[in-house]
Order: sequence, then structure tokens, then C-alpha cells
Amino acid sequence: MQTYEVNLKWTGRRKGVLSSPVLPKEIEVATPPDFPKGMEGIWSPEHLFVASVNSCLLSTFLTIAENSKLEFVSFESKSTCKVDLVDGKYTITEIILKPKIVIPYSQKPDRAKHIIEMSEKSCIISNAIKTTIRLEPEIYVEHSLIKLSDLP
Repeated sequence: MQTYEVNLKWTGRRKGVLSSPVLPKEIEVATPPDFPKGMEGIWSPEHLFVASVNSCLLSTFLTIAENSKLEFVSFESKSTCKVDLVDGKYTITEIILKPKIVIPYSQKPDRAKHIIEMSEKSCIISNAIKTTIRLEPEIYVEHSLIKLSDLP
């Protein structure tokens, strides 16, 4: 069994600081500006939530790609979440993950797409939440910039 400790200390107004005894940096967090007395320019719980799903996608992809011997040139991913009022309560109703993977010419785009799809399904954070996650991968072949959606 593994455990991860994160501590939070209120610092005033609508802010706090996250820390962990095993990590060197603290993260300032606050109520987002969309809510009463929210603060701009500071990580919110919503940012951290969607970041945990996105970073889990990356770490799971790296593991599966290595085990599958998939070579890739680069990986980056944009993630967003939608917050809606449902039954009188704010909730995150959807997370959209848009990974962009560049592979060498020697690799197959369909295989890279399959591996990123496996990664999303295997992510422990994604599997722990009830929020709908929509994966919209883009696979590019190095130097040719062919999108997977443009292939026959």
C-alpha cells in the first residue's frame, strides 16, 4: 500500500498553502475568482483537480509507452473541466483531455492512439472519480505533421 500526505495551512482571506513532507515546494491555493471573494492568479481546487487527472494521464502514458516500446518525440496535454450547477450544487461535470503526441516516422499513429486510450482507461486518478472524462488525442508524425484524423 502507498500513501501520499498533503498538508494545508490557511494563510488568510480565501487562501492557503499546500505542502508535503516529501516535496520541496509549497503551492498557494485559493478560491477561484468565479466565486464570491475568489482570488485571481492562484491555483484553485478546480485547477488542482483537473491537473491531477492530466498529470496521471502523462505518467500512465509514459509507463505504457515504455512497456510497449512506443517511441515518441514529444507529449503535451491541455486539460479543461466544466463546472455546472446540478441539483443546486456546483460540480465538475466533465473533464476534457487533449494530449498531443508527436511520434517518429517509424511509428504507427494508430498504435500511439491506442496506447493513449489505454493510458486514460488505466489512470488511477481517472478511475477514482465519477466525472465524465473525454479524451481527444492528436497524433502527429514527426516532420510530416499528418493528423490522425486526416488518415484514411
